[in-house]
Amino acid sequence: MKPVVALVGRPNVGKSTLFNRITRTQNALVDNRPGVTRDRHYGDAVWDDVAFSVVDTGGYLTGDADTFSPLVRSQVMQAIQDAAVIVMVMDGKSGLSPYDRDILDMLRSVSQPVFYVVNKIDGLEHEDHLFEFYTLGIETIFSLSAEHNYGVPDFLDALIRVFPDPSRPRTDQTSPAPIKIAVIGRPNVGKSSLINRLLGKDRLLVSDIPGTTRDAIDTECRYEGKSYLLIDTAGIRRKSKVDEKIEKFSIIKSLKSMERCDVALIVLDAEEGVTDQDIHVAGYAFEKGCGCVLLLNKWDAVAQERKNVKQYLEDLRYNAKFLNFAPAITISARTGLRVSSIFDQVDTVYAQYATRIGTGALNRLIEQATQDKEPPIYKGKRLRFYYAAQVSVKPPAFVAFVNCPEGVHFSYERYLINQIRMAFGLHHTPIRMMFRERGNRNP
Repeated sequence: MKPVVALVGRPNVGKSTLFNRITRTQNALVDNRPGVTRDRHYGDAVWDDVAFSVVDTGGYLTGDADTFSPLVRSQVMQAIQDAAVIVMVMDGKSGLSPYDRDILDMLRSVSQPVFYVVNKIDGLEHEDHLFEFYTLGIETIFSLSAEHNYGVPDFLDALIRVFPDPSRPRTDQTSPAPIKIAVIGRPNVGKSSLINRLLGKDRLLVSDIPGTTRDAIDTECRYEGKSYLLIDTAGIRRKSKVDEKIEKFSIIKSLKSMERCDVALIVLDAEEGVTDQDIHVAGYAFEKGCGCVLLLNKWDAVAQERKNVKQYLEDLRYNAKFLNFAPAITISARTGLRVSSIFDQVDTVYAQYATRIGTGALNRLIEQATQDKEPPIYKGKRLRFYYAAQVSVKPPAFVAFVNCPEGVHFSYERYLINQIRMAFGLHHTPIRMMFRERGNRNP
């Protein structure tokens, strides 16, 4: 297992910028305002052919500086507990803070190696800013600029040297890719609570204040011997409701998370019922081509006289006809009701989502389907299907070559897709079908 490096420090010292520098990504949200990062945010990194994981944490503040301070502290402490190496980040531009001393006192009791980094030192001319940090009694301090890469290579050289030898995986090692699951939905429907329940611990910060989650958080887990990557996302509001710049960035990242996931768990609030925004969120997942599982959360809170599963599902199917292929279940992240069945649903959807069909079997089906239901006439000509082929998976996508592609009505396209679903057992995956004109065809 790869060693984990935890970045800790007070707010706005540049932890997220350093995270992005080390992981060579832009996955962590960066803003000049403190408190942008709240959850733990994991990423993969490689230095000198040594692979490791990095976790960005929220700004650590003692006391109750704001509503989230106690929750963020809990997340930071969990990151420290899970880490092989801890990196305390301080701000060379604003100088030493009483909060730095609080964090240092807290880290004196840990057993792991601790690196002390002063960030925002942009060059040799700023090295004199380090003097006051030596009053903390630290023997070795690394000065660097995460933004400009000054001092970062020397720091990383020292960092990987302290990794235990058994924990130095090389980048040429391979393992089966985990199934990537994005947990999406409008704000405050219980996405983070659901991930915490799936993981069996408080991995993500949970609050009843909408907008608590800002980053798209990745968490690896195993269930019954299989690997999964859970991606928590910010709640997706209607555009007219999005004013704050950081929240706009969060929503963009949530939408990008759908592009890299295999299966989207679309979480709805059963207590409130299906809303227009739920349908909008489901529409995003459909447009991105995700496999989908619909989860009616908070089922335990629904009044007994309203607990009509059939009616709920009929309402959902009526409002989101485009997702009729997606399985739907009622759950409770709070009590654990039917949560254990989610991985089974994901496995079923993913198996179909990654299915590849042989060209021979596909063309036999298309030939039989066009005989059973004759293609329509377009501009005086009967549509003629020549052959078809699957061009990709995740989701399964097919191209059919016909004499007049523009003449294929959506109802006949739907008919062919349904024939593929029934013949090959693809009942729970999106299917894409395209029509092309065959080259050098006879008139």
